Amino acid sequence: MPTPPESTKTSLGQRLRERAQQRWPALAIVNVRHRAGFAYITGELADGTTLPLCRLRYGGYANRWGFAIYLASKDGYEDSYLPNGSPVGTAEEALDCACALYLHDPTA
Repeated sequence: MPTPPESTKTSLGQRLRERAQQRWPALAIVNVRHRAGFAYITGELADGTTLPLCRLRYGGYANRWGFAIYLASKDGYEDSYLPNGSPVGTAEEALDCACALYLHDPTA
């Protein structure tokens, strides 16, 4: 599995924080932690509550990521499909999907 370059890691965080500001005002902070070819996305609410949201798998392109949703019931990640039916997409699509579930907005 390829590891994203530093420029991709930086732009991923910037893109996700921008998307959260535009679409998910309940998220005060979006954190991105990288490990090997994965990016782990968590959100923080204004009251300090931390929400694990999803895991992205780098596949060699900055705008195409594999998607795994965080399942609280399993305390882990499970490969999933985005609402468009694909297991890969943009980081913004993945954030929207995870936030729709955890922030209870089915319109996303």
